[in-house]
Amino acid sequence: MFKSKLHIIIKLTLMLLSTILPQYILSQALLEADGSGNTYELINSILALGYDAVENPECVHPEFGRHITEVWDADLNQFVFEFNIHVTPDNDRCINFDRQRMEIKTYAASPDNLIGTTGETIAYKWKFKLPAGFQPSSNFTHLHQIKAVDGSDDMPIFTLTARKKTINQLELIHNNTNKLATVDLSLFEGKWVEVNELIKVDSIHGTYSIVIKNVASGATILSYSNNDLMTIRSDNSFIRPKWGIYRSLLNSQDLRDEKVRFNSFYINEEPPTKLNSTSLDNATNLKLITNNTQKTWTLEYYLPKNDTVSVDILNSKGILIKNLIDSEVQEVGKHIKQIEKLNLRTGLYFVNLHSPKFNKTIKLII
Repeated sequence: MFKSKLHIIIKLTLMLLSTILPQYILSQALLEADGSGNTYELINSILALGYDAVENPECVHPEFGRHITEVWDADLNQFVFEFNIHVTPDNDRCINFDRQRMEIKTYAASPDNLIGTTGETIAYKWKFKLPAGFQPSSNFTHLHQIKAVDGSDDMPIFTLTARKKTINQLELIHNNTNKLATVDLSLFEGKWVEVNELIKVDSIHGTYSIVIKNVASGATILSYSNNDLMTIRSDNSFIRPKWGIYRSLLNSQDLRDEKVRFNSFYINEEPPTKLNSTSLDNATNLKLITNNTQKTWTLEYYLPKNDTVSVDILNSKGILIKNLIDSEVQEVGKHIKQIEKLNLRTGLYFVNLHSPKFNKTIKLII
């Protein structure tokens, strides 16, 4: 009797929340390459489900194909994203021709937990590797930006940019003008690094910290923190991250075609003490095993703690096709469920496992 009443209370609470919160607002998001192709669809499924979070130069360079590919990386022993940019003919989306851009982003179409508004604290975490001999522009070669939206939003709030010097540098810049830290760029060439960035959003008394470490050695390459600075302008609606290659062509003779690798993009609205939480990373091993000769599919996943779980099937545009599990309270551990086989057309789909604590998406190719 008690369990029945508790279940009703939980269901009513979730129904009430669903009327207040968009369907996919979650506290955390993790984007990792999986190597099966359909790269842009994978990126969009995490950063802006049903929309387009990829800014690319394919309007002018379609013969190359997609400028982000998924490749196997022997150092990390996993698939990673490889961002490609070409001195000729790539530009900035056929909009600006003195620069070129291959970036991914969150933006207005993204879930609320992937953008930062005043009073929120946002943690960002990712890995990247520059190729040996990387040739940056003397003007700018942005690898990461925190941009504002609405109001005075032309210039980034924070930037990690590579710059050609006598000794090439990686620079951390605030408000497009204030150089907060610099480090020898060669420390990034041919080596994977991991970045942890934490921002409390405020137009006057914000806080900011960033730590970049060599993945193999654990050595800190760059560290900066400030407990009292502007992290959003007073007329901005929100801030959001961008990653990739965005560089000037004004001195194109200094440049070459480049391949920059990224992976493990992580966004979390929780305080930094939650950054190493296992709730997202351990909710892996999500599998949907299909067999054309059987009438059911096998759904497998692991929960690191008791949670309220939903599982959905989405099409390539992020539109809900079928809800497989609807806000079901489940216990910690491995779960194996038999799902009635869906009669889906050949194509790309996504399996989305989510709860109030995490979000995990995998591809399903029929």
